[in-house]
Amino acid sequence: MLETSARLLHLLSLLQMRREWTGAALADRMTVTERTVRRDISKLRSLGYPISASPGIAGGYQLGSGAQLPPLLLDDDEALAVALGLAAVATGPVSGIGEASVRALAKLEQVLPGRLRPKFSALRQAVSVLGGSAATVDPQTLTALSGAIAEQRVVSFRYTAAGNAPGRRLVEPYKLVSTGRRWYLAAWDLDRQDWRTFRMDRCQSIPAIRERFFPRPLPAKDMAAYVQDSITRFPYRYDVVLRLAAPVADLQDRIPPDAATLEADGPGHTILRGGWDSLDLPLMRLAGLNIEFEILAPAEMRDRARATAALLQRAAGVQPSAEYGKAADSRD
Repeated sequence: MLETSARLLHLLSLLQMRREWTGAALADRMTVTERTVRRDISKLRSLGYPISASPGIAGGYQLGSGAQLPPLLLDDDEALAVALGLAAVATGPVSGIGEASVRALAKLEQVLPGRLRPKFSALRQAVSVLGGSAATVDPQTLTALSGAIAEQRVVSFRYTAAGNAPGRRLVEPYKLVSTGRRWYLAAWDLDRQDWRTFRMDRCQSIPAIRERFFPRPLPAKDMAAYVQDSITRFPYRYDVVLRLAAPVADLQDRIPPDAATLEADGPGHTILRGGWDSLDLPLMRLAGLNIEFEILAPAEMRDRARATAALLQRAAGVQPSAEYGKAADSRD
């Protein structure tokens, strides 16, 4: 009896994880026969869980919404995300639970009874967060994408890229990544036939779920690191590499992950890599950190640092050295 109960709980958790499962896929995940899956589906139905089945090769089982909200099976991270997410309304931003929060919300919206949906929507609209640095994203956008990633389905949405007019994007979604301030989607753009990273606060519509797709080879094993590289380095004119005289642990709270990547270089130093269109901005930010650093690349940044040092010396009433003065006179 205990084995049967555990199997039913496992089956219910799988049904809440994805929009639709084939009998063969469920049998494979549970290491049982398809006949056992059919029997367990019948048992869940007898317990009041609304599970529909569609015939044919492309058919499968779906967990729908019923007259009452059934118990949700959340893993530890998701249960923590729900508890902390409620507290976050009153206490402010909470880091480290972003993706788990989306998974939990996707499960909740999938099984929420129709009579509760207006109340749920009204409550969500009634809660506001005062201004901060985080970019606002519609939770329905994240839950729709989370479901599409799990089910391997193409999505379409209206998107406004930087400096461009809004347009329709058709993509295969693979990974949602939160930097704490923004959400990003790593996807294969079917129109451009290339990998793209999308800022979700620039998404202008709830993604529409389309047909299934066959997963293609990923551009990197660590898709979160791939997204970080794509937003901190590749789009910019200058690829800046610095060596800072401080351990990584001391810098992680001061340099956000969507600004640069940090890599330990011994116990007391860190390699910073980031992209900028101007060399003046990183110099100003680094000066504000009040940490010794060495410019490894690009060479133009060292010239700009000399010119800036000469300018600051003159502002402080100090005569710059001949080397600094020459660098200042050669600025463009």
